[in-house]
Parts: sequence; structure tokens; C-alpha cells
Amino acid sequence: MAGSFPLTTCLSPAVHNMVCLLGFEVQSSIEIRSLIDKDNQVCWSQICEQVSYLPSGEELDYIECVRNLGPMCDAVHTHFMSVPNENLKEAFHVWFQWTNNCELFLHALDSLKSLDGTKISLLLMKMTSCLERTLGDVYLLISKDCPFLLRDLLLSKELAKIFSQPVMDVLRIFLGSPQSLNLRNILWHGFVSPHEIPPKYFSMILLLTAGLGQLLQSWLTDNGKSLVHRPYIVFSNLQEITIFPDLNEKLLSFTERLIEKSAFVLGNMVPFWMEAINAFREDRFADCATFLLPQLETGLRLAFCTVNECPDRMLTAESTSLYTTFDEILAKHLNDGSPNRLPGVLGESTMEFLWDMLNHQEGPRVRDHLSHGEIQLCKFPKQFACELLGFSIVLLHKHLEQDSFDKEDIAVLYPIIDAVGSYRSRFHPIALVQNQALKCCESLQKWDFLPVPSLGHPSKTTELQDNMDPSLSFFTETRKILSLLHLQGTAFFTTEDCWTDKWIFFIIELCRKSVSNLYCPRMVLEAVGVLRKISIQCHQVSENIVSTSKLRYEQWQSKLLRSRQRENYQRFLFSIKSLSPVLRLIVTIVIVDLHNIHSLPEKANLEYQKYLKYLKCILQYTENMSTCTSSEKNRWDEAIHLTSRIILKITAFNENNKVV
Repeated sequence: MAGSFPLTTCLSPAVHNMVCLLGFEVQSSIEIRSLIDKDNQVCWSQICEQVSYLPSGEELDYIECVRNLGPMCDAVHTHFMSVPNENLKEAFHVWFQWTNNCELFLHALDSLKSLDGTKISLLLMKMTSCLERTLGDVYLLISKDCPFLLRDLLLSKELAKIFSQPVMDVLRIFLGSPQSLNLRNILWHGFVSPHEIPPKYFSMILLLTAGLGQLLQSWLTDNGKSLVHRPYIVFSNLQEITIFPDLNEKLLSFTERLIEKSAFVLGNMVPFWMEAINAFREDRFADCATFLLPQLETGLRLAFCTVNECPDRMLTAESTSLYTTFDEILAKHLNDGSPNRLPGVLGESTMEFLWDMLNHQEGPRVRDHLSHGEIQLCKFPKQFACELLGFSIVLLHKHLEQDSFDKEDIAVLYPIIDAVGSYRSRFHPIALVQNQALKCCESLQKWDFLPVPSLGHPSKTTELQDNMDPSLSFFTETRKILSLLHLQGTAFFTTEDCWTDKWIFFIIELCRKSVSNLYCPRMVLEAVGVLRKISIQCHQVSENIVSTSKLRYEQWQSKLLRSRQRENYQRFLFSIKSLSPVLRLIVTIVIVDLHNIHSLPEKANLEYQKYLKYLKCILQYTENMSTCTSSEKNRWDEAIHLTSRIILKITAFNENNKVV
């Protein structure tokens, strides 16, 4: 594969010229005191004077701007290189405080003198993501809604009111559109190699960050405000994504050999891969992920361009085109509508892992959160670094030429290769419905063990039972509906099984069966969304009943219930006998419909709309039941009435053979 793309750079000619050459065309000496005064205040007026605009006066002339600012960047870089680190830290640490990550910028000052392109690239990625997050916090000082992207923040009038429009224009030259230096995007999307970013731009970003801190402090003082930072993302689903064993030194050492031979890695990107391994060894998990994510994108872009025969898409975008990023790499079709061949090459399990880690809304979305500064770097989870690195190793192996290593050497990879090969999505909406249905089963199983007190006087018990309408037990109705499902081939158990443990085993088995989830049509996702809401509400109803049962039993035994509460509790005890088969029925409908969900696109629109209306009726029932069964309401007569109505609707729908 690598032979098809003998690339020495992933930067297109225009972008390479902008980033690597243009800022060196003008050679002139700039006095540093014209940029930083004796009190270490940034002289923004001198910097802003170098901003040039196109004849229209509205758009920046990025080429002229980079050319003019080149000597200033040289002067700043020379100054930073000549001043002892401690002096620089003393001068600027207070002005880095506004970023909410002062330590990162102080560490950048320490690393500057190494002139190590790999470290500088890493720090620039972390610094730009931090600036994006913090500028969003500043934006919220005067507005309620914050743009998500750095590019949009730099174009906002709100930030211009705080920092001034010329200052924002300077930032756009370094971090703005594809026409600019665009340092953030070419790094985070994996287009730039370790030595293609001139260190002087790194120095300039440090100075501009301090200068922004000075301007912000002045504005805050003048307006009597203080900057409040939004909380970082806290991951609650760490265990759900964990599939690999801990990566040991033997595996890491072999991975370093893989990197040198795998066609998944471009030669000029090898230092990034090696540093990712070192970062993992040193427990710098955020650094490991920051190195890996752009390189995963680069490797997948290489595979994408190879199988789809579009080598030009390996290069950075010009202002008139779009980057080939993860979104397009993982898409079903290319921009011209032809099929994307990469998913077929990678395989379904690999694609599901990528979608889980990167795209699904309820997945970790590590790339988004990390690149937009939403994760506290010092608390980046080891699990995510382990998953990203383990997955990357599998891709490195997948793109090896045959006989690159002995089978004995490759054996160390088998556990992680098998883990990816058997992976099933955990965060696709379909997987979330399956998981929620299992939770419903677990909750409904608790009903068999709910404590039941002696109600005392047999006459009262008999009276309550006599007053219960026999038709409201719903056993006959649910049997009929289940038999309809069975006759239509959408259920594979007897109607009697629904009242035994066999039902639980049936649902668990169905939940564990794979349902295709790549590239679901809109109507499928819409229906799946309703099924999930139904299962969530069913679980809530069941949990309401379990908690009410325990509480009321304790109160009954302790004789703490008043007369009306005792009567209500007795009604509750008889009601749950009726509700149990209905809730089991609804869970059955949810999971059976889910397994038949891909037949929806075959239906006429009118038929689909009827089905969706049917699901929404069930959803409304479960929502109303969630309210009726809550500890605040305890409306058991109303619950039975609602149940009677929904049973009629479910029966009518299924008798007309409109099941998915």
C-alpha cells in the first residue's frame, strides 16, 4: 500500500508553501521591545499593523499576512530561545492562568528549546484545543450559546467586543480557515509530520496566548466580571468500551517493530507512532491518545485512498475543497455517490469499534472531546488510551505484507486481534435498546421476590378481589397478542413461556443476537429511537413498583400506614399481578420488533407511519405509567385503566398484521 503513495508530505503544494516557506520570505530585523515591553505586556498594536486585507477590505489576505508576520515570529522565537526558562515563566505564568491549564503552557516554554518537532507538534495540539475551550468560556461571558468550533469562535462578534477585531484577525491567521496557517486542523487531522511546523509559530502562539490573557484581565476588571470555566467531561461508560487486556511490555516492544514495517504508517509519521508508545509506557495517557488519533486518521485515509483509487485525497484541502477526514473515511458513500470500499476491507467489527469510539453520540467520542479541549488532560482515562493503542496495533498488523514476521512473533497479537474480530457495538442506538431491554428483564425478575404481607382479615382480601374486574388480569389478552406474534413468525416461544423463567432466557438470547447497525436508514433510526424510549420507561415503571413494594411492606410491618394508605397498598398488591404480564409483553414487542427493524424500508410510507404511530401509543402509555406508579402518585386504578386501553390498541394493531 505504501508503495502506491510515495509521499514525503501530506501537505498540498499551496498549504506546504503557506506553512513551511511563506513566513521566511521576508528577512528583516524586528526589535523585541516593539513586541513585548519592559513590563512583559504584549504590544498588540505593532502585531495588528501587519494584518493585510484583500482589496474588498473585508477578507484577510492570508498570504500577505503570513509573509508580513514571519519576521515578528522570528523575533519572538529568538527572544524565547535566549531568555532562561525561569525568567520566561516568571514573566508569563500569570497571563497563562486564564487558560485553566497554566501548567501546559509553562511546560511548553520548557520544551521549546529542545526544538523537538514531535514534542512541539504534541504541545501545539494540546494548546490549541485548550485555547478553543477557554475562548468558548470567554464567549459565554456575554452570550448564552457558545459555538462549537474554534473557527466559528474566531469569527464571532462577541469575542471581538472583548479582544478587538484586529486581535481576532491575528488569531485567524494562525488558527483560522484552510486558507490560513490553520495549525490546529492540519495537526489534529494528521496531515503534518513532526518537522513541518516551524518552531517560531509555536513561540508566537505562546506569546499570543499570554497577550490574550492580558487583554482579558483588563476587560474583566473594567466590567466587574470574572471568568468561569465550564466543567470538563466526565466519562461514565469506561467499562462498556473496555475490550483489550492491559498492554504489556512484550506487546509494546513488538509494536515498535510493527510500526517500522506496516503499510498503515507513512514514513514521515513514524516518530509520532514511536512517541505514542513511549507516552503509554510513561502513563501519559492523554499524550498517547493525542499522538494516536491523528495517526489513525492518516492511516485510515491512506487505506481509504488506496481502495477507492483517489490518491489526491491524501493531501490537505485547499480553500475550495474539504479535508478527507474521519467523517468521509467512515461514510457509506463517497462524495460522488459511489460506494466507499473501505468498510468492506476493514470488516464490520472494525467499523463498529470506530463508530463507537469516535462517532456515536452516547459513546466516548474521544476524538471530539480531546481535540476540543473538553477533557482534563491529567485525568485522561488509561482505559481509552489502552483501547486506542490496542486497536491501532490491530490495524498495523492488518496492513503488514505477508511473511513480515514469524508466526511465533505474531502470536503475541492474537488476543487483541480476536478482541477486535468479535467486537459488537455498545453505543449504536440498536445496541442501546438491547442493553435497556436486558435491564428491564433484570428489574422484572425482582417482582418474583417482592415481599407480600399477610393482609389480615380474609373478608377484606376477598372484597378487594371481588371488586377487581376479572377482565383486568390481562392474561387472556396478552396470550392472544403473543400468539399473533408467534403465528407471524416474529416470536419463537410459546405463550405459556411468558409467565415463566423461559421468557427471561428468551429475551436475553435475543438481546445477545447481533442486529446489523452500520448505515441504518433514517426511518430505522427513528423507530429504534422510539423503541429505546419505550424500554427506558418500562424499566422506570418496574423500578417504581419494586421500590414502592419494599417501602410499603416495611411501613405495613411497622404499622406506619394510615387507613387510606393501607387500602392503596392492597390495591397496589393486586394491580401488579395484572401489570406484570403486560410489561413483559411490551418488552417482548420491543426486542422482537428490533430484530425485524430492517424490514421497515421495504414498507410503504403510509404503512410505516401507522407503525410509528402504534409505537408512539405504547410510548405514551409507558410514560403515563411511569407517572402513575411513582411514589408521589400511586394511582393504581388509573394504571389499570391505562393498561386496559393500551391492550386494546396493541391487539387491534397486531390483528391487522401490521407488525414490523
